[in-house]
Amino acid sequence: MSAHLPLLGKTALVTGVSRRRGIGFAVAGKLASLGANIVIHHHRPHDLELPWGGDDLDAVRDELRAHLADGAVFADVAADLSDPTTIPDVMGAAVERTGRLDVLVCNQAKSGDDGSILDMTPERLSAFWEVNTRATLLLTAEFARLRAPQGDAPRRPGDRITGAGPYAEAQGHVFWMTSGQIHGAMRGEVAYAASKAALAGVTATVAAELLELGIVLNTINPGPVNTGYMDPETTDRSLEDLDEYIAGTPFGRVGRSTDPAELIGWLSTAAGSWVVGQVLTSDGGFGLQ
Repeated sequence: MSAHLPLLGKTALVTGVSRRRGIGFAVAGKLASLGANIVIHHHRPHDLELPWGGDDLDAVRDELRAHLADGAVFADVAADLSDPTTIPDVMGAAVERTGRLDVLVCNQAKSGDDGSILDMTPERLSAFWEVNTRATLLLTAEFARLRAPQGDAPRRPGDRITGAGPYAEAQGHVFWMTSGQIHGAMRGEVAYAASKAALAGVTATVAAELLELGIVLNTINPGPVNTGYMDPETTDRSLEDLDEYIAGTPFGRVGRSTDPAELIGWLSTAAGSWVVGQVLTSDGGFGLQ
């Protein structure tokens, strides 16, 4: 490894990478530029159901390959993470590519078909929970099992995790994605906000357990990032007075996908590994307005 390529030889799995305007794409590109081997997950059928639509997956693949360091490898896997039986296969595909997995970025998210509290049904709540929350926890569990010691005695549910620490360096990094519900109301997005609030709320608990294995977990709130849902021709919400509001913010813009990607990239390196178990907001001050 070098200061220029601090992730050289490491492998990262980034879920929810199917659109070049997406946060997952920017994160995968950043990790690749730091030297990592990259495995992406995508589920394009979900994109096709949304107003902003799908992207050209071949273009997604080609542009990410262009970020790779010499000798680094790229792979991708399609899966519907609302089906929990796909999760071991996704993790297995990532590990199989290079024989290791060092960084997990749980960026997958269900969007659209949300509503106010009056619109909530068991089916709507479950749909967001399955993708945004349950899949994230199950992916993280699979990642942790890669580093868990294999003892002779079976574990009982709730037994304290015992690792091989102290560790000279982080043994892996996991990133969860939350949302703006930690700063204020998200009207009309009750199911989405609930699924993301659960991740923010359980971050400290899971981070403490993962740390026994030397794994560092942090949760990122990227703030408002226009991945297409703020474009007038593809929005799924009212944009009335949006331009005026944005003009009055400190930097006069919403987030770019590269903004949270830069944070995740740094946190994935040894330089950022002392930050553990935090819910971090990267929003240019939007939460302070």
